[in-house]
Amino acid sequence: MLAQEMIDAMSKRGLRVTDQRRTLARLFAEAPGYLSAKDVYEEMGKTYGGLSFDTVYRNLRVLQEMDVLEQFVFEDGVKFKAHCREHGHHHHAICLHCEKTYAVPFCPLDIQVELPQGFNVVKHKFELFGYCEACGPQAEAGGAER
Repeated sequence: MLAQEMIDAMSKRGLRVTDQRRTLARLFAEAPGYLSAKDVYEEMGKTYGGLSFDTVYRNLRVLQEMDVLEQFVFEDGVKFKAHCREHGHHHHAICLHCEKTYAVPFCPLDIQVELPQGFNVVKHKFELFGYCEACGPQAEAGGAER
């Protein structure tokens, strides 16, 4: 997602587009991989001296709820990435080395999943973690996982 697309999405949903939010959109649009709240705080702190970690985290959550950012849980914590261009319900395969992300149109809930009686699923996430074709040989050599 491009920075302007993120800014337009914020505006369409009634979110005030501040200079900090424009910077946040540019940061995610230009990021080659995933960013943690700490990464964002440290990068934005270079420009905005009085910025608090709570403000960064609150904005990340708001943008995630608006589908501008996607949240992923890695072994080393929660990270965010600009929402991918894939439309409709889908999941992701993520390379643990280069962090390249591939859309996976298959959903495991499309098959028969036995849930407790009366349980109503309202949302879910499903990610596959591994190594892409380019990073696979490095993983086999024992040095790919970050």
